[in-house]
This record gives sequence, C-alpha cells and structure tokens, in this order.
Amino acid sequence: MDSELFEKAPIPKAYFALTMPVVLSMLVTLVYNMMDTYFVAHTGDTSMVAGVSLTAPMFTVMIALGDIFGLGGASVVSRLFGRKRYDDGRRLSVFCFYGAIVTGLLIVVLGLVFRTQMLTLLGATDDTWAHASAFYTLIIIGSPFIIVSMTPTNLLRTEGHAVPSMIGSIVGTVVNMILNPLFIQGLGWGAAGSAGATVIANICTDAYFVWFLLKRSRNLSIDPRLMFGTATAAAATAKRRLDITALEVRNILAIGIPSAITNLTQSVGLVMVNLFLLPYGTDTVAAMGIALKVVMIAVLVFVGFAFGAQPLIGYNYGARNMRRLHGIMRFAYLFLCSFALVMTVVLSVFDRQLMRFFIADERIVTLGAGMLRIQLLSLVCVAIVMVTTCTFQSTGKALGAFVLSISRQGLILAVTLTAGSRLFGYDGVIAAQALADLVTAVMAVVLFVVMLPELRAKSARNGR
Repeated sequence: MDSELFEKAPIPKAYFALTMPVVLSMLVTLVYNMMDTYFVAHTGDTSMVAGVSLTAPMFTVMIALGDIFGLGGASVVSRLFGRKRYDDGRRLSVFCFYGAIVTGLLIVVLGLVFRTQMLTLLGATDDTWAHASAFYTLIIIGSPFIIVSMTPTNLLRTEGHAVPSMIGSIVGTVVNMILNPLFIQGLGWGAAGSAGATVIANICTDAYFVWFLLKRSRNLSIDPRLMFGTATAAAATAKRRLDITALEVRNILAIGIPSAITNLTQSVGLVMVNLFLLPYGTDTVAAMGIALKVVMIAVLVFVGFAFGAQPLIGYNYGARNMRRLHGIMRFAYLFLCSFALVMTVVLSVFDRQLMRFFIADERIVTLGAGMLRIQLLSLVCVAIVMVTTCTFQSTGKALGAFVLSISRQGLILAVTLTAGSRLFGYDGVIAAQALADLVTAVMAVVLFVVMLPELRAKSARNGR
C-alpha cells in the first residue's frame, strides 16, 4: 500500500493521483453511453429505441446496488487502513465482494420471477414489449456481473490503485463499444445485442479485477475464508476471531445505501422534471433532456474529482490527521468550485453549439439553450454538495450523507418544482433544479459545520 501518497505527499499531488483516473473513467463511460445510444438509434427502429430506453433504468438500479458495497465498503476500509488495521480492511473487502455477488443473484431470481410485472411498471406496451423484454431479460441475468464490478473499482482506490481501477473500467467500456455494433447490427440481435454486449463487458471487467486482487493487491482479497475463523497468525495468537460482525455490516450499509440513493434520485429527478414540463409540450421535454445531458458532462467530472478523493479523506480521518485532512478539504472545495466557475462560463458561451450537437431543430435549440444557461447558474452549488457528500461518506457520517443524497434531486427538487410551477409556471419549472441546488448547498455547509467540528480551522491548527 502506498502510505506515502496518503500521509506525506503534497496534497495536490495526492489529490490528483487518486482523482484523475476516476475522472477519465467517467469520461470514457460518458462516451460509451453516447455511442450505445447511437448504435441503438441507428437501427431506425423506434420501437427498439423506446424499448431499450424504458428498461435502461434497470442498469442504473444495478449500479446503485453495486455502490452499496463499493462506496460503502471503500469508506469503511479506507478508515481502517488509516488506523493501520489492514487485516480488518482485508476481510471486509472480502465481505463486500461476496455481498455484491449474493445481491446480484437475488436480483436474478426476483427479476425473472416478476418480469411481466416489472416490464409493465416500466411502461412497456405492445409496440415495445418484445424489445423491452429482450433487453430486460439479459440485463437481469447478467446483474451479478454488473453489480460486482462496482465493488473492486472502488475498493482498489483505498490502496492507492487508482490507475488499475481506471483500467478495469476502460476494459469493460472498450469491449462494450466493440460488441455493440457487432451484436446490434452485424448479427441483428437488436435490443438483446445491446444488453448482451453490456453483460459481456462487465464480465471482462470482473475478470481483470479478480486477477488484480489475486496477483497484485496486498491488503484486499476475495478469499472467503477470511470472513470466518482465525485468518491470520496474528489473530490466532491474539485469540481474536475475524468473523464479520453486525456492526461492521451496518457501518458499510449506512454509507453504501445513501450512495445508492444518490444514484437512484438522479433518475427520479429527471422523471419529476419531465412530468412538470409535459403540460408545456413535448418540445420542452426534449429540450430539457438535452440541456441536462450537457450539464451531466460537467457533473460527471465533478463526481470523479469529488468521490475519487474518498480514500484520501477516509484514510486521514481514520488516522486522525486533522491538519492534513483540513488541507485536503480546503483544496477540494477551492479546486472544484473554481472548476465549476470555468465550466459555467465555457458551457454558457457555447450553449447553442452544444444543443445543435444533439439536435438540429432550431426551436428546441433555442428552448434548450435558455434552459442550459439557467441550470449552469448553480454548478458551484453542485460542486459544494458533491464534495460535502463525499466527505460525509468518507468519514462515516451516514446521516449527513443520507440527507444530502435524498435532497438535491429528490425531496428539495420536488418542493421547488411544486412551488415554482404554481407561482411562476413554466419559468418556475425551468429554475427549479438550480434553486434546489442552491438550497441543498446551504444545507451541506450547515451540516458540515455541525457534523464535522473537528475539521474547523482552529482544531486543524492544533494538529492531531
């Protein structure tokens, strides 16, 4: 394990060493998502496009379930490593790996048993049922591989292996991009081909991660024996069993579940915005969808920079090195807020060009450009929320992480949409997300001060 990176390296160097690979992974994934949409849409079969779109949220659900053990486990393990409790971190990494597998198998059973009900709930109709069912079925069958892939990609960063974590993600993305056109168009498998490519890509990612954990990792493992009995000589000497305790499981879930909710609320937020825009015409829904896609480019970069630093924050919090942790937090907030300001200016200047990249209809371009400028006003607020949420997850402050996870694109957005639409109509709906970002950012600052008093400047100056 690279303790030098976590404990002594200059903060900017340590920060970017851990976050840049995550950012690059996010950007590669973004490119894949665009290409995947392109290949499905390029078939010209609108029923297929609609069927895949209707069932695509199931993939988001699986990513969220994987985050329970990936982000939740990484938070606990990084703090244990900071306390030099490497054996405990190792056995919890094993629990997270097999916990993800069991969760995936449970999804396979439930997903197939209730397939008809789920497809109906997702909105599949007679026109889209065949395509939606084909995509849904294969994604459900492959769910263990999809869910498991999210665990090592997060846990490896707790050891400082940010680059191998990135490589694993890129391997899957490249395989997916190669297989998509082959399966969808070359072999004519349509929606099933898209799902099949996704599952095979995740299998390749899992294979790489398993190889790395077995051959290269010193403090992480997939050996199930480590969860039961005396797994090390030191533990045997101390007569201490290394069984996973209920408290440890609860600590992982307390952080992992809010992380999963954060992912799920992104889809919920988009659905809410669309519902409030529908009375103003489908053009407004299309325009907002494209505008939010552009904003998502910036948000994904924020996620990479914010959550890529989770092991660094968790390690130093576990080590009680408050002076260094205070410096890390100050750097993270200043950097990401500055980056948000730059992105706000750049994306605002090229708003119409960005809209035209996705659609040629000038009416939608005009509508979307106006929407985009309003959404960009709150990018700094989004940066604050991202860093604070990551900090709460990294330091084990489950309540703070949970409150923020259900606020920005959940409860607070629901309130601003309802109030905005009643008071200001269309303009209120358009401004609702930006206002929700502002309110959530204020909440984040208040929660940070209340829940992490040890990180105040005075405490930090006193050292450990």
